[in-house]
Amino acid sequence: MKSKIKILTKRLSAAQIIVFYYIVAVMISTILLLLPITQKQDTELALIDALFISISAVTVTGLATVDVSQLLSVPGTFIFSVILQFGGIGVMAFGTILWLVSGKKIGLRARILMTTEQNSPTFSGIVRLIRLIFFFFVTVELLGAIAIGTYFLKYFPTWQEAYLQGFFASVAATTNAGFDITGKSLIPFADDYFVLTFNIVLFIIGSLGFPVLMEVSQWVRHKGKSTFQFSLFTKITTATFFILIVVGFFIIYLFEYNHFFADKHWHQSFFHALFYSISSRTGGMAISNVNELSLPTILLMSIFMFIGASPSSAGGGIRTTTFAVMLLTIYNYANENRTIKIFKREIDEENIIKSFIVFTTAMILCSVAVVILTCIESRFSLMEILFEVSSAFGTVGLSLGITPDLSAAGKCVIMLLMFIGKIGMFTFLFAMGGKSVKHPYHYPKERIIIG
Repeated sequence: MKSKIKILTKRLSAAQIIVFYYIVAVMISTILLLLPITQKQDTELALIDALFISISAVTVTGLATVDVSQLLSVPGTFIFSVILQFGGIGVMAFGTILWLVSGKKIGLRARILMTTEQNSPTFSGIVRLIRLIFFFFVTVELLGAIAIGTYFLKYFPTWQEAYLQGFFASVAATTNAGFDITGKSLIPFADDYFVLTFNIVLFIIGSLGFPVLMEVSQWVRHKGKSTFQFSLFTKITTATFFILIVVGFFIIYLFEYNHFFADKHWHQSFFHALFYSISSRTGGMAISNVNELSLPTILLMSIFMFIGASPSSAGGGIRTTTFAVMLLTIYNYANENRTIKIFKREIDEENIIKSFIVFTTAMILCSVAVVILTCIESRFSLMEILFEVSSAFGTVGLSLGITPDLSAAGKCVIMLLMFIGKIGMFTFLFAMGGKSVKHPYHYPKERIIIG
């Protein structure tokens, strides 16, 4: 069996191998979900629902066709938490940790795969990065579980239930999974600002991007010395990430001021606007019925879900750097600048082309999905379908409540979107295209009319 897999992987490109491993992870997760030990007694889980939840867990999306809180047993909760790690740090990264634990050496091929999955420009130091990411995430999850589990003692009747809820809440928030075992997301804690702040902090940690977190840790180790230089990637990613949070906060607050926030205190409105500005990018948790929000807010959240989180993070979407480079390109081109200068650096032309490729391909993909779902799920409104598609592609997990009522065909469309949203547009495109072919010749170039 191992020899057959080796022969198969040698014939595939790096992107195709990553897709293959994600498919294997989904298959294993589906089998684990169907095991009696994973489910509560007297529960039934259809194969397509098990597959849907498995893909949603591996891609850390959070959309579910059945209530996970009514499905998972106590052992099943821990099994499900392990599945979330596949998507949280990546299948190849998780596999790397297993290889290191077993004492195996990481070869060049494996390093190339890890580099492809993490969108790293070089595989130099990639194993060390993966090791740091894993231990950082595990540490954050364990500390978070202890902190929130202790706090949950005031909400749950037994310490076992409090710490179980705290453990899962910490894992789900750090991996930006969007799942919960309360059955009501974070709605029961809508006015508990400690719980909301706890989730907001973990959402940010999980979606800011692993390279950014590692650079910040290096800066801390250098004790903030001025000699330490952050990379252009970290500067653009961090700036875009927090600008989107601030802009989203103010727009949501403005849209809901005379609507959903009309009967709420200023602090309630503040936390609702801040929470949804962050959660709609990747967190996927709700602190109210999303259907109660105004149509402009729901549309804005759909756009935020489409943008998604930062590259090399637990989130999906087109990613923040793609969005930032596109806006910078448009702005500079409007001012007749042919180069993009920011933070005393120039952005490489290839990155500009890649950004527009990602955006255009993602728009086509999501538009086709919306059209297909509009045809086969005619009982739902266009806004409900658009919101669901954006949530799936951005691997967010928020929904207007249509997920359990989707047809089998509709579930397949959403599953495909979640899968592509997780692996990334370039991995998807390269997997479809196969191995690259170098052409030894060029044709004469000719200009054409554009626009």
